Amino acid sequence: MKLADAENLGFWRRPIFLLFLMAAAMPLSFATWSALLNNFVVEAAGFDGVGIGWLHTTREIPGFLAIGVILLIVFIREQYLALSSLFLLGAATAVVALFPTHGGLLATTMISSVGFHYFETVNQSLQLQWISKENAPRMLGWIVAIGSGGSLLAYVLLVLTWKTFDLAYNTVYMAAGGATVAIALYCAIAFPKFETPNPQKTRMVLKRRYWLYYALTFVAGARRQIFVVFAAFMMVERFGFEVHEVTVLFIVNYVANMVAAPLMGRAVAIFGERAALAVEYGGLTLVFLAYGGIYYFGWGVIVAAGLYVVDHLFFALAFALKTYFQKIADPGDIAPTAAVSFTINHIAAVFLPALLGYLWVTSPGMVFGLAAAMALVSLLMVFMIPRHPRPGRESIFSAGGRFVQD
Repeated sequence: MKLADAENLGFWRRPIFLLFLMAAAMPLSFATWSALLNNFVVEAAGFDGVGIGWLHTTREIPGFLAIGVILLIVFIREQYLALSSLFLLGAATAVVALFPTHGGLLATTMISSVGFHYFETVNQSLQLQWISKENAPRMLGWIVAIGSGGSLLAYVLLVLTWKTFDLAYNTVYMAAGGATVAIALYCAIAFPKFETPNPQKTRMVLKRRYWLYYALTFVAGARRQIFVVFAAFMMVERFGFEVHEVTVLFIVNYVANMVAAPLMGRAVAIFGERAALAVEYGGLTLVFLAYGGIYYFGWGVIVAAGLYVVDHLFFALAFALKTYFQKIADPGDIAPTAAVSFTINHIAAVFLPALLGYLWVTSPGMVFGLAAAMALVSLLMVFMIPRHPRPGRESIFSAGGRFVQD
């Protein structure tokens, strides 16, 4: 079915509602996995900073190999590749607690990560193809909010039931993974096959004019890994957070994101990607410096928890990088470049968690100092984005080598 014809369907069968459903389904598994992970690996397998670093390095290998999506879309429609990946994520999450050893955790993490990263790659491509440039900031803001809502649901259920019913890890992982599997199956049955207006290239696309997007994507991936791997781990290792306490912190995060993300989408539409990304990267520089201060100046748990929430709010602005690429890209480049960008995003992610795990056991503050330096580099690069990016004006150095501001 063509996208134009899909407008005649009821809202519940349109492409945008499929994007909403997938946005809600993914975090049911991923958020539950994240909320329980640090406690589970410490209690079940005795992980330390080195162990958690290697686990996350394993988790990022499929992200580095996301370029394989280009080969798969030759044979599988993007819509169904997204749903198949979502199914794999849910199924792997469901069985995590059945393998409570170093080897078992690495194996289930690898499988679930294939589902997560391939889903995220194709999902980003579908968003940029199915949503118009004019509506993209606003709709992507809503998609972020809905994803936060899925995470919030998972966390609220954890807080309400974990201690009340003395739940086992296996029970929670099974329920969360099963819910994602069920939604993926429903979406495969209930929605028609949607055609995209522009056929996507089925070969790797690397273009010199996208260089700024590639550079920002690389640094963002390296910086985000430090937060994903070590920020929550710090709350457990340094401050002794239990499962329900970590989950409460996540709930606060996602309530804030549900409220803020649609507003951020409107702000990106009004002020542009350059301003939005400058706010994100400038804020993250200060937040990571403050994380380091927790270790050097002995700041307490309230400061750490507050920084964790603020950190998530700044990361919610990351969709502005997607809309920047949508504005400068050739329509047929979106799918292959989504795959290439995920690979670029995960170059550092493959080795950084493991290496920084060794630094963590000697100087945790230095780990966050490195993240602050990366955020500062991103901030400097973002000022190279024109006020009104478009093909031929991808950076302020475009337009035949002449310096342009907008």
